[in-house]
Amino acid sequence: YSEPGRGAAFHIVLPRFQAAQVECQAAEREAPKGREMVLLVDDEAVLLDVGEKILGSLGYRVTATGSPVEALEMFKKNPAAFDFVITDQTMPQLTGYELAQRLMEIRADIPVILCTGYSDLVTAESALARGIKAFVIKPLNRVALAETIRRVLDKPETLP
Repeated sequence: YSEPGRGAAFHIVLPRFQAAQVECQAAEREAPKGREMVLLVDDEAVLLDVGEKILGSLGYRVTATGSPVEALEMFKKNPAAFDFVITDQTMPQLTGYELAQRLMEIRADIPVILCTGYSDLVTAESALARGIKAFVIKPLNRVALAETIRRVLDKPETLP
């Protein structure tokens, strides 16, 4: 209803909605945890910090570095100190793939998880064929990353 100089009034009539009762379950799965030592390598400080926090919240002991050259030096000094490595693919000085190859030359059994937002240099198939245990696309999802880590560490014989 409307009158000039007095304003307008709106009356809206909607049918009553009868909601069916539905039980909702949490969609997020519980993230598996671990206690192993991980070497985390990413040249982007923000992503390195986020990765370190995610891995720490999952129970892992993390050594993080923004330099693949520094990571290689740390690994050379004590290859047995690390249970697995997570590395970014696109970095200056050494790509994640090149870093993984050098780490595996030092210690052939080191599980390496390669992360990338995009790479035309390495595909998941070529990485897996050359000994990298998993290929993960960024952005990292906490539960998916946790499951990938456990799959790599707990069931290495089932990996491609």
